[in-house]
Amino acid sequence: MRRMLVLGLVFSLFLAGCQAPFSKKETTLAERETVAFDPFVVPETFIPKRVNVLGLGDSLTQGVGDERKEGGYFGRLTSDMEQWKGVMEVDAVNLAKRGRRSDQFLKQLQDEEVQEAVIQADYIVFTIGGNDIMKVVKGNFMQMKMSDFYKALGKFETRIEELFEIIRLYNPDAPIIVAGLYNPFSVVTDEVQEFEDIIADWNRSIEEQVEQDGMACFVPVKDLFNSNENLVYHTDFFHPNSKGYDLMEKRFVREIKGCSAVDLEVE
Repeated sequence: MRRMLVLGLVFSLFLAGCQAPFSKKETTLAERETVAFDPFVVPETFIPKRVNVLGLGDSLTQGVGDERKEGGYFGRLTSDMEQWKGVMEVDAVNLAKRGRRSDQFLKQLQDEEVQEAVIQADYIVFTIGGNDIMKVVKGNFMQMKMSDFYKALGKFETRIEELFEIIRLYNPDAPIIVAGLYNPFSVVTDEVQEFEDIIADWNRSIEEQVEQDGMACFVPVKDLFNSNENLVYHTDFFHPNSKGYDLMEKRFVREIKGCSAVDLEVE
């Protein structure tokens, strides 16, 4: 009996040693410092998207003179865009037409189908002005005066301002990419400097309108066609050939890459 009491006492002491000591003191955990994380923003180019590109204006955007039939600079540009980061597919619509002047361009924008194309466009590309100058040349061929070109320039400035206003009425957000003019007369006449001054002033008017818009890019191309030493002209000595359009497209890519209005990552 005494032995059983001793064993019971030993087991009691053993069990007491296995239990945590009782304490009224509460244990408090230190509060963790809150860590602030910047919200994660998915880059616009992360998910490729379909891009609608609209071509307007005259024969340069139409691609006249391109013996390889690749759509001029516009066809090359829209094909290359499909390789740019963030672009899944390019839907290119080219409504440019050979011989179109700025007054005819304004009339074209009255067409409901053209207006709808402007509304749907993510990017709008055009060339205009060359045929306005050619109208002056043809109308005053035997007695051309500088004043004739500047009189026409005044009308052109009014029209290109209206062009931007109408486009922005239907599409206030799409970047507008406009090419400047070049001097095709440098290969057919000795009166080079006079025409150079005229082209420079017309280009200045286009560029000023681009700057006023704030969501547009100007693409200078005059230096690409200062002569035909590199064989960049079509046989009509007015339009670019395929090589000339190759150069134009590269210039477009360069200027688009540096244009703040464009949010695509140019490859």
